[in-house]
Amino acid sequence: MTSPGTRADEEAEDRHVEEALALVKEQPGAAHGDHGHAARPAPATSHGHQGAPPQQTGSHHRATAWPEARAIAERAARAAVRAARRAPVSVPLDAALGLTLAAPLTALTDLPSFDTSAMDGWAVAGPGPWAVRDEGVLAGHAQPAPLTDGEAVRIATGARIPPDTTAVLRSEHGRTDERDRLHPTREVVHGQDIRPRGQECRGGDQLLPVGTLATPPVLGLAAAAGYDTLTVVPRPRVDVLVLGDELLTEGLPHDGLIRDALGPMLPPWLRALGADVRAVRRVGDDADALHRAVTASDADLIVTTGGTAAGPVDHVHPILGRTGAELLVDGVKVRPGHPMLLARLRDDQHLVGLPGNPLAAVSGLFTLAEPFLRILAARPAPEPYTLPLRDAVHGHPYDTRLVPVVLRGDGAVPLHYNGPAMLRGIAAADALAVVPPGGARSGQEAELLDLPWTTGGIGVCFT
Repeated sequence: MTSPGTRADEEAEDRHVEEALALVKEQPGAAHGDHGHAARPAPATSHGHQGAPPQQTGSHHRATAWPEARAIAERAARAAVRAARRAPVSVPLDAALGLTLAAPLTALTDLPSFDTSAMDGWAVAGPGPWAVRDEGVLAGHAQPAPLTDGEAVRIATGARIPPDTTAVLRSEHGRTDERDRLHPTREVVHGQDIRPRGQECRGGDQLLPVGTLATPPVLGLAAAAGYDTLTVVPRPRVDVLVLGDELLTEGLPHDGLIRDALGPMLPPWLRALGADVRAVRRVGDDADALHRAVTASDADLIVTTGGTAAGPVDHVHPILGRTGAELLVDGVKVRPGHPMLLARLRDDQHLVGLPGNPLAAVSGLFTLAEPFLRILAARPAPEPYTLPLRDAVHGHPYDTRLVPVVLRGDGAVPLHYNGPAMLRGIAAADALAVVPPGGARSGQEAELLDLPWTTGGIGVCFT
């Protein structure tokens, strides 16, 4: 778990969703006096501190501390928002699920817009007993004729209240005699079971602020308030490039070939993080093909899988060099997933290089892709929380570990099958536990990172 000082630094660095939305709506030339040019943060060096001198030899000296890597991804996303100046968009209600409101939701009418019956029963006027009209009042009909004292009329839930109605008498609280006169079986209170016009809101009232996530109830409220479309922050556009000649797209592994797990897993996961995944391309281990794919993309974020180390077919670093990209994060002190990276291709375009091992790629999603996409989508940051670990967790001597856990009552149970190439643990998990260097003992509090669908629900996440 991160130290209190580190957490304070992260909170000081964090800009809330309102500021992210303000960045979306900034006018050219208004971004912090930069005359329209986004500031470019210096690339991270040793231990994730910008400009710090190397303190280790080998590739590990470039690795960034896990909390700082996430903070760098957020800062890069803010700079990209300023550079791109993506305007809010208007979308139909059925396309707004999971997007962030870029304008307040203001009632276009009173809710309810007329006095309505809250129950099935009778609308009555004056004291009882009442003479009952022959015709009834149903929902969706025009305003009925007024009642006179001593008169009642059958009424359905949601129907308009006749003028001069005193109260609504529920069906179970009235009886009729042989002369078809209505008698109450309990006291009638003036105004009971009537929903008066404007009870929930008046036209012009602000119902929800900028920055609200469009959940199913938000869509229902918007429809009730008279909206056909919503003004929202557009989804970040993402292209996925799957690298590796050894990957099969169907059938059983054979002859040294293995099934591609990341191709099926990454697009829905990225959608759960708010992205519009436009393309999933299989590039193999072809440097020229990778270069063409990267330079041809106009996505806000390119996500690659594998090829981020220094092996004979690891082409990501050389391709970034060819394109003149700026490495912001080159390795992170986290296990699994150490050889992940974040690069700026242009002021408004970035690349996240994920390791090829499946659980290591998940670590890269949480470390670099999640904070980056969250800022671009103007989503609120998840509220940090901790739970005690039910079992001890072995740690890395120097690096943070992300370990799949299930939540049981007031504790988190670490799962087995948590090696870099394994998905069995994360497939059963509710969250990832952040285990500090050196490990964690049983009962020790650990920061938890929820999997997006455990809190937002499948439907909200993957649309």
